[in-house]
Parts: sequence; C-alpha cells; structure tokens
Amino acid sequence: MSGSEDSFISHLFELRDRLIRSLLAIGIVFVCLFPWAKELYALLAQPLLATLPAGGQMIATDVVGVFLVPMKVALMVAFLIALPYVLYQVWAFVAPGLYAHEKRLAVPLVAASVLLFFIGMAFAYFLVFPTVFGFMSRIAPEGVAWMTDIEKYLSFVMSTFIAFGVTFEVPVIVVVLVRMGIVELATLREWRPYVIVGAFVVGAIFTPPDVISQLMLAIPLCLLYELGMLIARLIGKPAAAGEGSQPTR
Repeated sequence: MSGSEDSFISHLFELRDRLIRSLLAIGIVFVCLFPWAKELYALLAQPLLATLPAGGQMIATDVVGVFLVPMKVALMVAFLIALPYVLYQVWAFVAPGLYAHEKRLAVPLVAASVLLFFIGMAFAYFLVFPTVFGFMSRIAPEGVAWMTDIEKYLSFVMSTFIAFGVTFEVPVIVVVLVRMGIVELATLREWRPYVIVGAFVVGAIFTPPDVISQLMLAIPLCLLYELGMLIARLIGKPAAAGEGSQPTR
C-alpha cells in the first residue's frame, strides 16, 4: 500500500514538473513576442481590415482593450509556437504507461491532430475570413459605418479557429473509433447520409447565412470524414489485446 502511495505521489510530482516546464516554455516565447504584439494583432485583423471600406477602421470600447487584446493574441501565438514542446512533455509523462502498439499509434495520431488543427486554422484565416467579411461588407445597410470592437473581433476569430480546427480533426476521430473497435467501418459507411446532413447543419450554425461560407465548412467536413474512413481501412483492425511489451507504469 505504501509503495502504491509513493508511486502515485511521484507521478504527481512528475506531472507538476512537466506542467511547470510547459508553462515556462510558453512564458519565454510570450516574452520574446511581447515587443511585436501590435504587429501580431494587425496580422490577425488583416482579413477584416482588407474588406472595410476606405477609411474604415476597428474600434476599442474598453479602456485597456488596446493593450490587453494584442497581449492575448501574442499569448495565443506563443502557445502555438511552444505546442510541440508542450506535447513532448505530455508524451514523456504518458508514454511509460502505454503498450508498444499503443505508442506506435499514438505518435502519428498526435502529430496528425496538431497538423490538422493548424490546417483548419489556416483554412479559416485564408479562405473563410475573406469570404465572410466580404459578404458582411456587401450587405451592410446604406449609411451604416461597419466597424467592430477589437475584443469582439478576437472572440469571433478564436471561436472560428476552434470550430474549423476541431472540424479538421474528423479523420483522427474516425481512425481512433475504428482502431479501438468502438465503431465498425461498415457502420460508418451507413452513417454517411446523416454525416452529410449534419455537416450542412454545422455549417449553417458556425457560418453566416450565405451558401458559400456554409459550403466552405460542410464540404471539407464531408471530405475529411471520407478520408478518415480511408485511412482507417488502410490501417486495419485493432491489434489483439496484450500485443507488444507491457507498460512500465
């Protein structure tokens, strides 16, 4: 009993140490990015600024918003830059408790998850934002100055990044479900019509009420679902229980 308690406490200490290292890495990168916080926000706001009419600009309704919002953007970028190191700390903590075949599957899945999330963010920034903001600028009523608060803009951008980042994780989710034996490939094929309908429902919820932006979310979601089924079929069935070496924890 005492040995189990010592092992649990040692794991807590290790978790604490790795969490501190991760936070320090993010903090160091944030400090390095601090002098360019305004430039980072300007880069983030470029898709909206490019669609504003001549002389249009963004506004700040909060006294400290002009300082806090760029800091939040710099912190977000710092987290993304430090993410590989953070994931390494997570992997170093959980890897000793995994079987060999679980390790072989976990590494590519984690790498694919990060890559797909970044691709989803880039898709939103370079394709979705210009389309959405262009649509908004065209439907603005005559005589209405279309300007947005920088805090609200950051909130919109973050929610959109998360929505598209999670959407692009569909292949990983499908592969995990099949690999763990939770869902059969045949069942996923039967779900295809419902997934297509659900994709358009999601597109209608997370995009403005125009057909183009809804399609820009729904179509990738359907294609990624098909990609996930293809990869799951190539990987094959789950390995038999007990395959590989025993975990060290």
